[in-house]
Amino acid sequence: MDIKILSSFLPHTDPEASLAFYRDVLGFEIRTDVGYGGMRWITVGPAGQPDTSVVLYPPGADPGITEDERQTIAEMMAKGTYATLVLATKDIDGVFERLQATDAEVIQEPTDQPYGVRDCAFRDPAGNHIRINQVS
Repeated sequence: MDIKILSSFLPHTDPEASLAFYRDVLGFEIRTDVGYGGMRWITVGPAGQPDTSVVLYPPGADPGITEDERQTIAEMMAKGTYATLVLATKDIDGVFERLQATDAEVIQEPTDQPYGVRDCAFRDPAGNHIRINQVS
């Protein structure tokens, strides 16, 4: 089988703040920016990786979600427990330094984990947990 990841979805609460974070802080390219019915879906991705995208979406857009479920999603997003994105870099310390110089909320400084990974963590403007792993 020839299967690869095309898109992953992360919720946003403020499309402009999310756009600024992924474009200006992480350096991602904007692939699409689509509005419909007062909502906005923004597709971004790492430069040089046109086949991999993250869709930033309004979490309440699914018509099958109840109001109680919307509230639960909002509460989990606020705590940073609803969604996670793991990124990779060859220079974790340099990336951390650059991100720390912005308004990004630091969760964890670069750390050598007992399971063999060196990583750090931030939250995006919607509260999503963004982990960055050091790779060779």
